[in-house]
Amino acid sequence: MTDATTRGNASPRPSAVTLYRNGSVYTAADPFATAMLVDGGTVAWVGSEQAATSIADSSMEVIDLRGALLAPGFVDSHVHLTETGVALETLQLGGVRSARELLQAVEGAAVAAGPVLGHGWDESLWEDPALPAPGELERAAGGRPVYLSRVDAHSALISPSLAATARLEELDGFAASGHVTRQAHSAARKAARNLPAAALQRYQRRALAEAAANGYVALAEMGAPHIGSVLDLQLAAGWNAGRESGTTLPEVLPYWGQLTTSVDEAEALLAELGVPVHGLAGDLNIDGSIGSRTASLREPYADAAGEKGTTYLSTDEAAAHLAACSMLGIQGGFHVIGDAGLDAALDALEQAAAEVGAQRIRAAGHRFEHVEMADAEAIARLAKYSVTVSAQPAFDAAWGGPGRLYEQRLGARSQHLNPFASFYAAGVPVCFGSDSPVTPLRPWATVRACLEHSNPAQRISARAAFLGHTRAGWRAAKHVNPMAGQLVPGAPATFAVWDVEELMVQVADGRVQSWSTDPRARTPLLPALDTGTDPHCLQTVRNGQELFSAESLRG
Repeated sequence: MTDATTRGNASPRPSAVTLYRNGSVYTAADPFATAMLVDGGTVAWVGSEQAATSIADSSMEVIDLRGALLAPGFVDSHVHLTETGVALETLQLGGVRSARELLQAVEGAAVAAGPVLGHGWDESLWEDPALPAPGELERAAGGRPVYLSRVDAHSALISPSLAATARLEELDGFAASGHVTRQAHSAARKAARNLPAAALQRYQRRALAEAAANGYVALAEMGAPHIGSVLDLQLAAGWNAGRESGTTLPEVLPYWGQLTTSVDEAEALLAELGVPVHGLAGDLNIDGSIGSRTASLREPYADAAGEKGTTYLSTDEAAAHLAACSMLGIQGGFHVIGDAGLDAALDALEQAAAEVGAQRIRAAGHRFEHVEMADAEAIARLAKYSVTVSAQPAFDAAWGGPGRLYEQRLGARSQHLNPFASFYAAGVPVCFGSDSPVTPLRPWATVRACLEHSNPAQRISARAAFLGHTRAGWRAAKHVNPMAGQLVPGAPATFAVWDVEELMVQVADGRVQSWSTDPRARTPLLPALDTGTDPHCLQTVRNGQELFSAESLRG
């Protein structure tokens, strides 16, 4: 990943009048716009180069885009800030391809004290998927405790010393092999990440700087008791108040995934958190992940006879939670991946609707995270209750297609995962994210993954994917400003500037022209994503404040 801390500004430029010109502006106001005027924190005008010449005066900062694209900033609808910072600053194991290479990485870890931390190993990519033994991990680490999270962050390899310290032997999901899941994994993560507030802040700031350098203006932080503490959530929400004087970062949209059983319990929990949250939703797990074989399935995993995964919440528990949130008018929701897990979540919706009324359910704007295995009936039920699906297209790019993880775990069922086109066709609201650190903070890779879905029937256009990763993210969080995520006069000046090779209209339907540079379509153009390289971020701005700037922007 890019080291965002070595690029950009140490402090934001003040909100003032800035004219951007000689580029391309992605706006519904004018598909041919080449210029935009920002006054303080607001978009004041968008229009043509000729008009920009008449507007420009010496009181403005004028930025020559030199053909760059200025577009609404990205919203990542599912991240874990502390986890992302830890992954960026500790062992990055996505490139290892064997147990031997993993042990070599641990052996070379420059850690003077404390546990050896790492993230990203994926044995489904190894020629020999055998994992190292716990004793080998401990020896490679020189006796230090070891915690290495799998790429999906739903299981980990741990050393015997960490298992002993955290007393994992009696917990569900403990394995003598050192590959822990479920309760044992949650306990191991907490033990390895028992960090003071200053360390949590450092990791979070590292993640936010990385996001800003990649064109993100907001991120939905999915906190939960099994992932981090309430302090972790409070620190994440605190960035919105400008904790560091003179520094502006992407907006944090905090969620807390903790089960409640009544309105009174939900109200007490919200008060206890001490910071405003967008909902009691996010990583409140109904099930786990496909990679760790903890996603709850109707039929067994193809590579594990009789194993159907794990269901963490009953339908009754989930229904009580949704009913309580609906009565309070706040978002509820769950992490749900497997088809049996989704069955439980949808049955809970029906049960809650019978208790508090379908209109209250729809009005609360509930959201389900991931929803990878959804058939036509399930999609229709999601649409019925206006549930937003917060999905991660990069999952399909990483694991979809012949011979890859989805097919290894699910066989023929893998062809029907992540049905983005079906969601859109049924009217299910969709927003996109990375689940960072599970996949990197690379927004254009997310857009491209939608265009290049492993199942051609589930591909969507670049425009639909772009909107799903920008404006839809604000809507999914029920943001107070209805104009967030678009660049029209009166909207927040929240955007990113991109150095692009070529701009095109890109659609996913192979029956029509998929790539067009013809401006007569009157469709705002987006970067060509078949060039082998993603657009390069030149600047990120939120409410008129510069979050990130490349040296070349004003050079």
